[in-house]
Amino acid sequence: MVLTIASILAAKRYTASHEWLLEDNGIATIGITDHAQEELGDIVYVDLPSVGDSFDQADTIASVESVKTTGDITIPVACEVAEVNEALQENPLLVNQSPEDEGWIVKVKLTAEGDLGDLMDETSYKKFLAQ
Repeated sequence: MVLTIASILAAKRYTASHEWLLEDNGIATIGITDHAQEELGDIVYVDLPSVGDSFDQADTIASVESVKTTGDITIPVACEVAEVNEALQENPLLVNQSPEDEGWIVKVKLTAEGDLGDLMDETSYKKFLAQ
């Protein structure tokens, strides 16, 4: 397998607070990890931001409410919200069923791409989980 710069940049990145980010041409799709959804339990509601809202790195951008607790989604990069996953309003369980695909939370336009360097790759995230 040959790794290209594009394939490295297209790799998912992870935060210590269990969000994932997949960047493509300055737009990042963000959600919570499979580990996070397992810890939360069945998701019953997702509080989404509005398109056009701006956030700084480490701000709370959304929250998920489960049968166990409520969890904040912390944004790992400075950004402006480009799109929200409207399907979560009708079916919040998508976060449980497909946390790293159909259950994405938001798509954002990056305003400070340097923030991406603070995130873990998949190998580092798995090591983090094992600790």
